[in-house]
Amino acid sequence: MMFPKLGVNIDHIATLRELRHTPYPNLIEAAQQVVSAGGSQITVHLREDQRHIKPQDVFLLKKTLPIALNLEMAATDFMLGFAKKLKPDWACLVPEKRQELTTEGGLNLKKNKKQLLKVISGLKKSKIKVSLFVEPNLEMVRLSHALGANAIEIHTGRFAIATQQKQPTIQKELCKIEKAATKALELGLKVHAGHGLDYENIRLLVGFKSVFRSIEEYNIGHSIVCRAVMVGLESAVRAMVSLIQSP
Repeated sequence: MMFPKLGVNIDHIATLRELRHTPYPNLIEAAQQVVSAGGSQITVHLREDQRHIKPQDVFLLKKTLPIALNLEMAATDFMLGFAKKLKPDWACLVPEKRQELTTEGGLNLKKNKKQLLKVISGLKKSKIKVSLFVEPNLEMVRLSHALGANAIEIHTGRFAIATQQKQPTIQKELCKIEKAATKALELGLKVHAGHGLDYENIRLLVGFKSVFRSIEEYNIGHSIVCRAVMVGLESAVRAMVSLIQSP
């Protein structure tokens, strides 16, 4: 049986560094601890404003990592050129606004179809696997397949907010995620998930219906880095790996 994999987003470790422009915390050391704790992938989001991760960080990670590198990126010509030079294992195309604190939702695949086709095609020609960050919506899943993506990454933000604020929509959001994952698998897409997941709501998600068998990868960052402040990064990653592999 294949167990789900954990990709650890280390953006917020870089955020700590950038608060005072110090050489620490060291991202390579952080990545090494993720590896030691059983993480399967390092995820970074190189934003236009480079507020945390820098280009040199990403190249150094690619050079030194013994595990996969997942580059979250906007679907722009600049980022396409960067990814072609870097050659990450995965490129996850995400929407991006300069003002936002964090990514606020999935891609609008209909509005940006032409540019997405160009970027997806360019990435795949460079042998880079492509995932699209989308809402748990059947139409978005079908469009992801039509655009030629290798995978979808389901935006779990609404589910996460519902759990953290004790809203009555938790089951509804879980059903959306489960249906989107099932449809993606039917179409031959791999299924990843992420955004807002923490040590409590991940239990609900992994244990819901066929989700454990459908979602093969979770990309989680903020909650792991926050837990690491209290218990250390290796312990925080090890605990999350255990949760996603224990439905």
